[in-house]
Amino acid sequence: MAQPKRPSKELIEKLRSIGSATASGEMKRLGIRNPHMIGPVARTPGKTIAGPAMTLLFMPRREDLYPDGEYVAPDQQVHRHALLDAQPGDVVVVDARGSMTSGVFGEMMLTYFKGKGGAGIIVDGCIRDFPEAQKLDLPMWLRGTTPNFHTQTDIFPMAHNVPIACGGVLVMPGDIIVADDDGAVVVPLALAEQLSEKAGEHAEWEVFSRMKLAQGGDLRKYYPLSDEARVEYEEWKKTNG
Repeated sequence: MAQPKRPSKELIEKLRSIGSATASGEMKRLGIRNPHMIGPVARTPGKTIAGPAMTLLFMPRREDLYPDGEYVAPDQQVHRHALLDAQPGDVVVVDARGSMTSGVFGEMMLTYFKGKGGAGIIVDGCIRDFPEAQKLDLPMWLRGTTPNFHTQTDIFPMAHNVPIACGGVLVMPGDIIVADDDGAVVVPLALAEQLSEKAGEHAEWEVFSRMKLAQGGDLRKYYPLSDEARVEYEEWKKTNG
């Protein structure tokens, strides 16, 4: 499959700045009911990322297709190719079938990915070497951790840069991932520009609403903005740029 199209850095930065909650809410208004990947949770608190998805697919282990051992089939180590093909700013998104018994990446692989400029990883499953991996300061959303290597138990890497299901959500190569402490959200590339416009406006009026609510303003008036409050907001916006 061809390399996914990668959006402009300006668009990525706009989406990163809005965060997952605003992205998810606005995606619903754009027709995507639930873009949130259920299962992977933030394991590096305080990180917010956005970037195109480089996908990796694991399937149930079958010994005739994948021999026993960690390094015995280098030509079949598809999980490595996902990192090799990733570009700076990419987010590697892994369908590991929710397995809690095999670590799809370890410290050395993640060190390589961080070194080449990877933005972060989303794994519907586990990694290994977490005590050392967390020192890399690489943003990670995981279902869990394990000491086992990637094919030690019941899964093996079958393909990369293909459509996957991660956390119950379809992820296409090149979809934009927005992730923070609330979770990870999938943004179809075709909707990314619309989302950045709508979410940018939403984020702006929330700044105003937050300020008014902190001052004791009426919730019914300021969240969401009533017609009366919107007039105030427009004046505030002119004054404050």
